[in-house]
Amino acid sequence: MNKPLRRVAVFCGLLVLALLIRVNYVQFVQADALANDKHNRRVNINQFAQPRGDIIVDGKSITGSVETTGSDFKYKSTFKDGPMWAPVTGYASQAFQSSFLEGVYDKILTGNDDRLFFNRTIDMLTGKEKQGGKVITTLNAKAQRAAFEGLGNKKGAVAAIDPRTGAILAMASTPSYDPSTIAGNSKSDEKNWLALQKKNNPDDPMLNRALRQTYPPGSTFKVVTAAAALENGLYSDVDAPTDSPLPWQLPLSSKLLENEGDLPCKNASLRIALQVSCNTVFGHMGDQLGKDKMRAEAEKFGFNAEHLVPVRADASVYSKEMDRPSNALSSIGQYNTAATPLQMAMVVAAIANNGKLMAPYMVDKLQAPNLNVVEQHNTEAPMSTPLSPANAQKLQQMMESVVKDGTGKNAQIDGVTIGGKTGTAQNGVGNSKNPYAWFISYAKTGDGSPVAVAVVVEDSDASRGDISGGGLAAPIAKKVMEAVLNK
Repeated sequence: MNKPLRRVAVFCGLLVLALLIRVNYVQFVQADALANDKHNRRVNINQFAQPRGDIIVDGKSITGSVETTGSDFKYKSTFKDGPMWAPVTGYASQAFQSSFLEGVYDKILTGNDDRLFFNRTIDMLTGKEKQGGKVITTLNAKAQRAAFEGLGNKKGAVAAIDPRTGAILAMASTPSYDPSTIAGNSKSDEKNWLALQKKNNPDDPMLNRALRQTYPPGSTFKVVTAAAALENGLYSDVDAPTDSPLPWQLPLSSKLLENEGDLPCKNASLRIALQVSCNTVFGHMGDQLGKDKMRAEAEKFGFNAEHLVPVRADASVYSKEMDRPSNALSSIGQYNTAATPLQMAMVVAAIANNGKLMAPYMVDKLQAPNLNVVEQHNTEAPMSTPLSPANAQKLQQMMESVVKDGTGKNAQIDGVTIGGKTGTAQNGVGNSKNPYAWFISYAKTGDGSPVAVAVVVEDSDASRGDISGGGLAAPIAKKVMEAVLNK
């Protein structure tokens, strides 16, 4: 072979070798990335080639599938009581992917999870259509309905937890939306999607306010300050006088910290201070403890960390860098202290559970199409212990006084011991907007506390003077607790 032909042959051989290397690289290295690329239409077609598996509440499906026409997507998702369950399910859309439980467990629901390989193989051999698995939640349908209907046309959120296990019983957010309206791939689905976006709808109905919105917690945060005082030995007797001057001037400031009215706050006991919600007592207490001890106690309750339930919940905030007056204000839930409703439900759940905080979760198990359990949630050791049992019981006594004789009377339930704390948090520059109304509570039975609830009402039709945690939020919490207790 002459030299020019040899060069051509070598060059062609190198091209073939490069092609083989490239083919193998694509097949074995890039396969997963290409198969899961959001721009790969075959992935979406495959996802909707068969009915999705269901999300289950109280043994009943709250999602489904319906066959479609005029599209290469064979099925689309449906949602029962969509607006009520949207903060739990999220959406599964042919055009806009998926979110929340629909997104976290997309592979289980579509049947593509590796743990369902045996089921897929059997289906293929028997000629059956591939089936999706099921997501079995911890939600309580009656509690969810009580929360959603209790919020009504008000903007706000509810989170309810079983303090003994961390199981989430209710998670409502309003205003909401119906995921069925964006489940397809038509022009109407696109129109509905655009109408739900925050830039086009300032009410932001797709925002899960229970997990993804932080609010100033106002006076509900005083239970965290009380816990810090008890745990650090600042006080031990909840009925003994505290060192609480009235008036009290913020440290390093000429400003007086005001109470909401003429309240008996001078040297008030912890019980009375929580019952009537004394700013001066808890602000001074936070200053005496200092920012490091206050932050440490807040973090034991879950502040300054994201939580996966398994949907991500935003981190609540107790600032690490503050001066003394800012720490004093933070100790009464002001300054830039901020909490999600889930976080405040975690706080009250830990108190109700004798000081043990169980990690919150809302999926009990995952099931294969043949009902075999693929994954089971196991309640493990406590996530943390913010309070000793003795101090938790003291704080329970204080919170029960709030409901029996204080600002939380609207949460009373006949024959049931209820502990709670109201809060009316400042909103806007100089408190120029309607305040947020908060209520956190738990119900106690002979078997411990089966439910802890946090409610926030972000705005309402009530006049400013009528907005309070006891007036707006406590009745909603009461309905949720009654639903769990079957009252």
